[in-house]
Amino acid sequence: MMDVIILCGGRGTRLSEKTKETPKPIVEIGEFPILWHIMKIFDHYGFKRFLLALGYKGDDIKKWFLDYRLKGDFELDFNNVNLPEHIEDWKIIFKNTGLETGTAERIRQLKDDIKSDQFIMTYGDGVADIDLKKLVAYHNKQVKEHGVLATMSAVRPKSQYGLIKHDDKGLVESFEEKPELKMWINIGFIVCERKIIDYIPVDNKAAMMVGDVFPDLAKIRKLAIFKHEGVFYSMDTFKDYVDLNKLWKEDKAEWKMWKCKNEECVPENIQ
Repeated sequence: MMDVIILCGGRGTRLSEKTKETPKPIVEIGEFPILWHIMKIFDHYGFKRFLLALGYKGDDIKKWFLDYRLKGDFELDFNNVNLPEHIEDWKIIFKNTGLETGTAERIRQLKDDIKSDQFIMTYGDGVADIDLKKLVAYHNKQVKEHGVLATMSAVRPKSQYGLIKHDDKGLVESFEEKPELKMWINIGFIVCERKIIDYIPVDNKAAMMVGDVFPDLAKIRKLAIFKHEGVFYSMDTFKDYVDLNKLWKEDKAEWKMWKCKNEECVPENIQ
């Protein structure tokens, strides 16, 4: 099974109400950080090895996972100290990739830690009900037929505003409330061939995957798009935080495809 890289280093300034004290990946939806939700999506499809590219308040992310092991009841024998068995069967590599580093450079720094010929990269602030098996199969088809180096998942966004339709006399004919737009946007969940790292500049620490590497791949026709028709939610603003918690509280979180192993995973009221 291929490795999963999750970009966790940004400052999350648009969610400053929460990220002044907490890195965005561990801002909670319900009882658990959004990063945990993302990892559970991958776990549902059998992905167990995660590489976390850390930056802003990276030690807080490390601490959360250490504390996670202590959830629930356990016995501590001071004469024979053993930590409680972990809730998840994940392997996680925590890599400090710098405070101001671009996303491409963060991935380049993980080069020696990636063990698979392919990997999936995604962002530490977005969840979706995406079928990762279909995504990987589609990517492999594109590799075979077109030699692509990456396949980017995308959705059609909805307009933030209602649209007004009018005639040539300036008279309103109808309203359309927040319609789905025609273009596609990147949502992460990007399958990459390992050799994509060769396309990341070594002399530009601020290089971005979307802004620098992917445009170069598009020019040589080595970048594919996987059109996800389901839901996608990004925690960019405080309103997004409130909306995501509301969905979780009401058991309407469509990205929750996994089965809970214990009652701690059940959505609970948000105080």
